[in-house]
Formats: sequence, structure tokens, C-alpha cells
Amino acid sequence: MGIQIFGATKCFDTKKAERYFKERKIKYQFIDLFKYGLSKGELANVKAAVGLNNLFNQDTGEYKRLNLQYIGSSSVREEILFKNPKLYKTPIVRNGKNATVGYQPDVWKDWE
Repeated sequence: MGIQIFGATKCFDTKKAERYFKERKIKYQFIDLFKYGLSKGELANVKAAVGLNNLFNQDTGEYKRLNLQYIGSSSVREEILFKNPKLYKTPIVRNGKNATVGYQPDVWKDWE
């Protein structure tokens, strides 16, 4: 499958992740998270690897506006996340069943 980077074009950490793989000449596929989002299957795989709560960017105004800090049901939180890609913490980097959230070169070096 190879490396997939789900991120935002204006996100500094997403750009750093792309640069990390470019410098090492590792092929990757960039997917604009805000434009395309994650499919249900991709979300399930990433959630299994990193946990649902780690996918949320709790610093966004959208997170606070939707009062997600008060929603305890994981199925409701997952559905809200699926429908609102701006709630994701970026970048989400996938390598098969492995995934990371944020800039994590210490983990990625083991994927090479």
C-alpha cells in the first residue's frame, strides 16, 4: 500500500511530514483531509492504531463549538468526527495497519 499522508495543505506539521518522506526518497500519497476526508474503513483502521480521542484536535474552535468535551459516547464522537474533517489532528500518516497522528519521525524511521 505504501505511505499515505492525510493532512491539510496549510498545516505546518503536514508539510514537515511530507518533507521527511521526500528527503528519504520514500514514496507517499498525499490526501487533502479537508477536501476528501477519511472513508469509514480508513477511519476504522486509523482509530484501531491510535485511538479515537487522539484523532481530535481539541484546540480548534469547531471542537469547542460542538461541545465535544462533554460528549462521552464514542460512537457519537466518531460520527461527528467523520462528518467534520476539520476536527482531525493532522497529519495522519498511514503505513498499512500502522498509523500516527501528528509529526512523529521517531515512529516513521522504523517504517523505512
